[in-house]
Amino acid sequence: MNAILEGLKYFLDPRFVLLCGAGSVAGLFVGAVPGLSVSMATALLVSITYSWEAPDALAAVMGVYVVGVFSGALSAILLNIPGAPSSVVTTLDGYPMAKRGEAYKALKYATVYSFVGSVFGLIALALLAGPITSVALQFQPMDYFLLAMFGLTTVGSLTSKSFAKGLVSVIFGLFFSMIGMDSVLGTPRLTFGIRALNAGISTVPALVGLFGFAEVLSVVYDGCPAAEENAIVRQTVPMKEILKEFPRSLYYSTIGTLVGALPGAGGPVASFLAYAQAKRLVKHPSRPFGEGAVEGIVASESANNACIGGALIPMLTLAVPGDAVTAIILSVFYVHGLQPGPMFLMKSPESFYTILGGGFIGCVFLLLLGLLAAPHLAGVINVPKKTLMPVVALLCVVGAYACRGRIFDIGVMLVFGVLGFLMRTRGYPVAPMTLALVLGGMMDSNFRRAVSLASSEDHMLRAMFGRPMTLALLALTLFSLAAGLPAVKKLRKQETE
Repeated sequence: MNAILEGLKYFLDPRFVLLCGAGSVAGLFVGAVPGLSVSMATALLVSITYSWEAPDALAAVMGVYVVGVFSGALSAILLNIPGAPSSVVTTLDGYPMAKRGEAYKALKYATVYSFVGSVFGLIALALLAGPITSVALQFQPMDYFLLAMFGLTTVGSLTSKSFAKGLVSVIFGLFFSMIGMDSVLGTPRLTFGIRALNAGISTVPALVGLFGFAEVLSVVYDGCPAAEENAIVRQTVPMKEILKEFPRSLYYSTIGTLVGALPGAGGPVASFLAYAQAKRLVKHPSRPFGEGAVEGIVASESANNACIGGALIPMLTLAVPGDAVTAIILSVFYVHGLQPGPMFLMKSPESFYTILGGGFIGCVFLLLLGLLAAPHLAGVINVPKKTLMPVVALLCVVGAYACRGRIFDIGVMLVFGVLGFLMRTRGYPVAPMTLALVLGGMMDSNFRRAVSLASSEDHMLRAMFGRPMTLALLALTLFSLAAGLPAVKKLRKQETE
């Protein structure tokens, strides 16, 4: 509870509120335009905030994150094009409501329950971060390595129809994370004689390329998706009627928080699970699910926004991102000299309160922008892609260069942009590579440390894997790998049938 009160103190800081508000407005526009993802916006923001003070950077990032996740519902409802993967489920009932002339009602439900889910997830973060940190303090180097491995195997299995493609993406990310000077031997590793690679691949240009420039290439390649715009007619939607779904929304928010805390699961998984639960729980929906049921919007938006707080829990306490956006936010921490992990709450409590403060302020802006500004965005989200994409491409170049002031980083961004585009066209998910890029260095150093410590013991394997926590993490990692194998999936499907 003390953490919540400390976070609320940031409402009294006008500069912090203003920066968070600016990030919220940016998140609203970026998330609402199909193809401009929250991940891409956050990656670009990392480069912009590179020289800022840490609290200022975190304020802007949290504003973008909180409002950006919600704003994907705008194009999902109005155009039947989800602004983010987590908004796919919202299209199932949101767009049918818009076609019936109830777009304003759908947006109001989405706004209110996005706010509820976001606040729920942040409160869970404030209450659970401490206990999880207490457990994490017992971790040894091998535990960290296995935890990161578990996160990577989970994201590989959940973000791709093909488990093998998810793992291939992870392997590529780990390969790129190993490039640079060997931290133990002090010699160049995987640089292929290119001196500029001795410093390694900077995370920011790589992420800007994977999420930003890859999207530009995809739009150029695919052209503009056809979309039908639905006008917004203002309606009287009593808040009393909207709040009837509040008790069930807490259940959906719990699902979202728990799923968000699983490394790699994220909003899409949470919203699908919550929607399935809604279909089971709601015996008499306002309309059949899939034909404009407000209960479907409540489930989807509560769950995917609650993932915000859930995804931040493993990132802050274990330095393991819960999704692609928190993987990018993790790079914000490293850029500003902060070290998430078991000691984070002890060494940097103010940064933790800053995250909470930015999140809660972002929730307030979500509610205000969703109710006041969102209904007027129907024209903005239909900006022609041929006008929008050159601006995005320019931002990608500027963002990549601004990080370290090196022309070489622009080349890195372009290479990763092409790589991200090729991965998308062939069905390889980008999120596993993103996580592997961020976690690769930590995995490398902890594995080496674990081997070094165990090599002096009489029984090396027992020293490395003999602790109950280590065995539990090893079992989880192996189970996650096995569960994704095609043969195991086929067997489980047969048993279910």
